Amino acid sequence: MSKPDSLQGTLDLLVLKLLSRRPRLHGYAIMSAIQDMSGEVLRAEEGSLYPALHRMEEAGWIKARTITTDRNRTARAYEITAEGRRRLDLEEERWRSTTDAVNYVLKHA
Repeated sequence: MSKPDSLQGTLDLLVLKLLSRRPRLHGYAIMSAIQDMSGEVLRAEEGSLYPALHRMEEAGWIKARTITTDRNRTARAYEITAEGRRRLDLEEERWRSTTDAVNYVLKHA
């Protein structure tokens, strides 16, 4: 998963999971967390992340509010909503099913 576009199918899952544990993150902090926590294997590029954040906000999975950062800049901080937590549960189950199936094929092929 070292290519940025290979993250596309899991971006919602990763963002929702991060926000479920670390509320009020802005976009750059989300990008940094994904990269840092994955040992720099995964990257969420701005061109993918920000449209995904807007889409998730429109879907009601996250909400945003304007904050002032430590560097005295304005940013949008994101939090997961109750609907987002329900979506996270679905996405996690879907991810487990998919990885179980892939692992089975890899082991038995």
